[in-house]
Amino acid sequence: MKIKNILVSLVATLALAAGCNQLEPDHYLSEVKVSSSFVALNMDGGSTSITVDATEGWSIPTAPDWLTISPTSGGAGSANVTFSAGKTLDGRTATVVINCGGKTQNINIIQGLAVVSPATCAEVIAGPDSKTYRVTGICTRIANTNYGNWYLQDATGEIYIYGTVDATGKYNWASFGIEVGDEVTVEGPKTTYSGTVELVDASVIKVNKSLIKVAEIDPESAELPIEGGVFTVKLSNKGTGVYVDVPEDAASWLSISSIAGNTVKFNVAPNEGGDRATTIVFKTTDGKKQYSTEQAISQKGAIIACPIADFLAAEVGNTQYRLTGIITSVANASYGNVYIRDWSGEAYVYGIGAKGDFEKLGLKPGDIVTLVGKRGEYKGSAQMTGAQFEDVIPVTEVSIADFLTKEDSKDVYYMVSGVIDEIANDTYGNLYINDGAGNRLYVYGCYPGYGASGDNRKGFLAEAGIAVGDQLTMIGYKDTYKGTIELCGGIYFSHVPAN
Repeated sequence: MKIKNILVSLVATLALAAGCNQLEPDHYLSEVKVSSSFVALNMDGGSTSITVDATEGWSIPTAPDWLTISPTSGGAGSANVTFSAGKTLDGRTATVVINCGGKTQNINIIQGLAVVSPATCAEVIAGPDSKTYRVTGICTRIANTNYGNWYLQDATGEIYIYGTVDATGKYNWASFGIEVGDEVTVEGPKTTYSGTVELVDASVIKVNKSLIKVAEIDPESAELPIEGGVFTVKLSNKGTGVYVDVPEDAASWLSISSIAGNTVKFNVAPNEGGDRATTIVFKTTDGKKQYSTEQAISQKGAIIACPIADFLAAEVGNTQYRLTGIITSVANASYGNVYIRDWSGEAYVYGIGAKGDFEKLGLKPGDIVTLVGKRGEYKGSAQMTGAQFEDVIPVTEVSIADFLTKEDSKDVYYMVSGVIDEIANDTYGNLYINDGAGNRLYVYGCYPGYGASGDNRKGFLAEAGIAVGDQLTMIGYKDTYKGTIELCGGIYFSHVPAN
């Protein structure tokens, strides 16, 4: 037997001996009995089973990702429950709960011996996944206070802490008292997600509070107007001296005006572009260590109105963009996740307003909407985030027969479908569609999407492979020219090839 396997058995035996006295009352619950309240697994992976005897239905509601339990529920009687785990580099433990008849039975899981390696951020980044590390660094950003997601940085690099747990394994962020600038020692297993190195569900070992904090700012919102102005920061500082780092990305519009004691003033230049933001870092020292805190600052900017193609090509950031296009599909009606398209391309909008706003607005596929939001990205795919609704041109779906009876108006848009029976102009897409019941409509131009003009209107039929016999859906307004009723505006929505 390998030495590490002997150690696993020894630890499990000692844990069982030490824990029986404490857990024996649970072990003999009248509603549910288990053959063992401790499960030991090999570090190379494997399975272990226990017997569950229950007087009624039971369930195991949750388990850590690395542990597989089968089955997780059952009825009255006896059942074998198997606990399985894959290979691990370091030992790990968990506690799962069996619920039965309003009572709970704890099952303690142990796999191997936990070996913690003190490391720098660089060593964690270079090291293997699943290994447990202890790292000390400065909290530079806090991303989520429900689970305790934040960034830790030392002199060698930065890692992401994805979840922070207390001694009971619960997410209890407020109990740690961690603030940006504090020196924190954490311990947890490493994983890599989409290229980001993380310590998952890390335990806090020690918090060394920073000697410098932001006490007061003016303006209080930390948001400067388009015309610029002065931003003032008053610091609470127990260290020696105040040092300020203005990030390179803000050097062109943010500068230090004065440092008087613990008060720092900045000049903010007028903003002729889109929204912009940065984070200012303030530092001090006790003669041995350097301590820091930070303050985010933002400035409103102009909203950039552009084709969707330009939005897709832009960088991720805080710049606000105004896009107008047709809603082609709705991915989530509750949150308003939609796709919009203009003549140049199609973009995914990750939510319009708050939850429920989209449904209140009554928006639907075919409507022409104007939205303002930021250029975001998810797993390499561009999307609009923080989208706010500005305007809509409602589009009503009608039959060809109904369209022919409508009044002429350039302000009312319709969606009409029919089969192409003649193409009068290949360049601009002038064509006829019919409904198969004797109703025929002239479409004055089939263009690639909303906003097309000039040469952008030319050659779309050939580019999209649209031909006689195809089922075509168009959006436009009704007009009459020399006695001929026309669908004008020519916005392509979709088509289905004849073959």
